[in-house]
Amino acid sequence: MKRHPSAFDRRAHRAFSLIEVMVALAIFFMAVFAILGLISQLLKNARAFQNKKGADAGMVHAYWSSITNRVTEGLESGEFNALANFKDQYRDYSWEKDTTFYATNGLWQVDYRVINKRNGQVESSVRTFFYDPNTQSGVPQ
Repeated sequence: MKRHPSAFDRRAHRAFSLIEVMVALAIFFMAVFAILGLISQLLKNARAFQNKKGADAGMVHAYWSSITNRVTEGLESGEFNALANFKDQYRDYSWEKDTTFYATNGLWQVDYRVINKRNGQVESSVRTFFYDPNTQSGVPQ
């Protein structure tokens, strides 16, 4: 006798079992959480990188330009904490300001350097020329 498939038998062959669905969801959520964890770590690193700004010779130039309009020949140096209240943000850096008389008309060359104290290398440097009309031949009047 020939048996006709019932509606129940036809449906059983077309659907996924509960175990197959659960395994697929487990794999999907493992992949999603791995990607979310990776993105979270990348955002954390990007935020830390944005907040960490390196010391720049322009900072030293801005400090000296804001406190005086006179120049004196010679080499000056110091720590970044002496310039402003940077706390420990630039504890690995020091600065140098080297001023030399450039021309007989009162023109001075001022070199600002930021030095990394860990390796002794110059991280940043700026050279500016400063005109002081009260100076002739390197001697202030």
